[in-house]
Amino acid sequence: KVPADLIKLGFVPEGKEAEIQDREAVDVVASVYAQMMVGGGAANIDVNRVLTELQDLTDTYGQLFQLPPYFAYIARAFSTLEGIGLGNDPSYNIVDECLPYISQRLLTDPDPRTGGALNKFIFGKDSTDPERLVDIERLENLLDGFSSYSTSAGGAALLAQRSTAQVIEEAADQLAALLLAEDQTPIQTIVLEQMARVLNSGARGAFRAVRERSGRLRNGRTVLGTLVDPLGLFRNSPVLAVQETDERAIEATQKLIFLLRKQPIGNTLQAMSPREVQQVAAVVARKLWQRRSALLLTGNRFATTVLKQTLERLDQEPVGRWAPRAEIRGSREGSTGPTGTARR
Repeated sequence: KVPADLIKLGFVPEGKEAEIQDREAVDVVASVYAQMMVGGGAANIDVNRVLTELQDLTDTYGQLFQLPPYFAYIARAFSTLEGIGLGNDPSYNIVDECLPYISQRLLTDPDPRTGGALNKFIFGKDSTDPERLVDIERLENLLDGFSSYSTSAGGAALLAQRSTAQVIEEAADQLAALLLAEDQTPIQTIVLEQMARVLNSGARGAFRAVRERSGRLRNGRTVLGTLVDPLGLFRNSPVLAVQETDERAIEATQKLIFLLRKQPIGNTLQAMSPREVQQVAAVVARKLWQRRSALLLTGNRFATTVLKQTLERLDQEPVGRWAPRAEIRGSREGSTGPTGTARR
């Protein structure tokens, strides 16, 4: 992804796009990025080694890099800020210090370009996978950064003086602005997609558990499976079968719940008294009523997303010995298929 980003930002001259994608060039750029992320500024970067590697790339491919005019001003500002930070802390890392603002921008900016960056940030290398799941570690970094930004913008001292109801009300406003926008935003799209994936995976897992507990008939099929699908047309349908992606979705959900409990708002909710719970419920109900039109639109989008994922699941290859109807008509219901899988 790094070479593609360099091309978009204008660091690669026209005509050199193919060369920058070469593995050797990628390794050099990734090495410089890794050294920057350690902290400590330019002092921790082996400048001589970097220059040698860049010169080798130039000898092989010609001039691969250029400096966009806008970047000179940004670099000058960053170098000044980093110099001040390093004067107080030798391990200061300006990249880490930018994370709160970047997190806030990624989560709140409705621009489609920002949405693309958000996708790459929280999904990593799986950002283009149709069955992608949020990278919990990346999401934690994003939420920590957003929390730091909110604390800094609001003032830590002022935040400490507010009541629980005030904290919850502000959090409800933030969540509503992010997730209940009438015009669909990148973060809303991602949240609805992941909620739909979890709902579908959870439903398949619950159906499997109930089916197995219903008992089995003499032909080996479960009682519930026989009642729901007497002819066994959908015994191993992708829509019902629990696959590895479903198990990963459920596992990711458990990690996400644990992560949200660690957030400041999660600690506040767990420490509330019954009276405060009632107050919060009233606040949430009022906020939802105020945004009822946006809530309806969001609900429709969610239902559409669930249906879309279900249809995509139908397009997958059958699991086990589930076969098209034409093939099933030619065989007896309850017969053992070529794979010898258990009857459902």
